[in-house]
Amino acid sequence: MQPVTGNKFNKQADNRSYGQVLQQMIKNNMRQYSMIIALLLIMLLFQILTEGILLKPLNITNLILQNSYILVLAIGMVLVIITGHIDLSVGSIAAFVGAIAAILMVDYSMPSYLAVIISLLLGAIIGAWQGFWIAYVKIPAFIVTLAGMLLFRGLTLVVLEGKSIAPFPESFKKISSGFIPDFMGGSSVHLLTILIGVFISVIYVFNELKARRNQIKYNFDVQPKGLFIIKLIALVAVINIFSYVLAIYEGLPNILIILAILILAYTFVMRKTTVGRHIYAIGGNEKAAQLSGVKTKRVTFWVFVNMGVLSALSGLIFAARLNAATPKAGNLFELDAIAACFIGGASAYGGIGTVPGAIIGGLVMGVMNNGMSLIGLGIDWQQAIKGLVLLAAVAFDIYNKNKNS
Repeated sequence: MQPVTGNKFNKQADNRSYGQVLQQMIKNNMRQYSMIIALLLIMLLFQILTEGILLKPLNITNLILQNSYILVLAIGMVLVIITGHIDLSVGSIAAFVGAIAAILMVDYSMPSYLAVIISLLLGAIIGAWQGFWIAYVKIPAFIVTLAGMLLFRGLTLVVLEGKSIAPFPESFKKISSGFIPDFMGGSSVHLLTILIGVFISVIYVFNELKARRNQIKYNFDVQPKGLFIIKLIALVAVINIFSYVLAIYEGLPNILIILAILILAYTFVMRKTTVGRHIYAIGGNEKAAQLSGVKTKRVTFWVFVNMGVLSALSGLIFAARLNAATPKAGNLFELDAIAACFIGGASAYGGIGTVPGAIIGGLVMGVMNNGMSLIGLGIDWQQAIKGLVLLAAVAFDIYNKNKNS
């Protein structure tokens, strides 16, 4: 479509058939839209099979709490996968950091905030250790992180001496199981949560309108006005319904605030900053990126440092939820995080993926796990079904890549 200006542009955008616009949107974002549709269909399926239990306020809150540590890992893992690498050690790092945090807080009575800071720094050091071997020594990430998986799983058993350490201080447990207080004085409904939902809706609408005006100003293609309004109404409705569902139980979990901050921050970095563009460039073609002036070794190194910090955070969240550090903590976390990224649109070849996509993939896995547990499906069948879903997601990615080439 040729660029047009002013009213002519709006008329051209509005006169296009919605079918053409939808077809173009789906074509440009097939993987993302297909995963959103899949998530909605899976939720509808289990809502029917569980006779309405899946979407009850209590279960929605449990879904957030149960999957928070995997979603944190998925945010870091998608950056690793975009650069064309993989990290198999995140579950073991989470377990090891959780064990160290337990020793500091339970055995040595260290203040929670100080133990959290030390734990995150430890995660950064571990990430730097692995990033050095991968970025500068050029040992394949699969080998380095496989060694890390074995190393830190063994160290976890050593520091815990094969036993669990518990309980954690109340202030630390609130990271994973606490809720923001209602300063509005609601009784049966958490009014502050409702207010936050309305505030987020206003900010969202304002940003969308501002982005649309800028697109029109610079002669970019935009959605027809009617379709744009429908999208706004639908998403505002989803935000406020979700807020209301949380409000009639306990309100916003603390961990949801942490997740929201991470999602917004990492989405901004990947979409709007030079660092994000460099990460995509390395995954697309590392040699070309290096010739273009990208410091590929440094970027790769910091991607793994970041993964170490988020692994540590995931371990802290899991330990806080469990209220104990156990030798088996973090088991298979890496597989769930990797699956979330691939299901959410990351490419097995690198260079493709988004933070929101990884979150959607994590939610697909989380809803499947929760739904299958609610209907009484055994863990054996759950693992088998998740494996098939992961295989189908990667096959779909390869099919699209071959089709486009």
